[in-house]
Amino acid sequence: MLREKFTESLKDAIKAKDTLRTSTLRLIQAAIKDRDIANRGAGKDSVSDEEILQILMKMIKQREESARIYDDAARAELAQQERDEIAVIRQFLPEQLTDDKVRELCASVVSETGAQGLRDMGKCMNVLKERYAGQMDFAKASGVVKGMLQ
Repeated sequence: MLREKFTESLKDAIKAKDTLRTSTLRLIQAAIKDRDIANRGAGKDSVSDEEILQILMKMIKQREESARIYDDAARAELAQQERDEIAVIRQFLPEQLTDDKVRELCASVVSETGAQGLRDMGKCMNVLKERYAGQMDFAKASGVVKGMLQ
């Protein structure tokens, strides 16, 4: 389970006095705890591993955007810190699929679901998210599926 992996990694980072890794792991755990609290308020169970992978992907997207903004503002040191945090977060994600593999999987899901047009795009994306959580950028996959359905 990913939660235990984060706890163990945090202990190791604290022992190694790795401040970047320690702070990033604490941010991850805080994001998971926030989602747990939100789920509890909505009467749902605690966060599953698939939801944790989605949280991690969202954290990476946020940091990529921040790094881009810092680069535009000529704040290279802050942009590099964001990229360093991305590297720590990526260690907990499954290996990312290549663009060619993403196109191949999108094509197979489109044919498997019998999608006919853009109105079936949500159905295709739900199948992809269910099967490949954390393994692909769903914004890019969405563009691929949209191109296939037009």
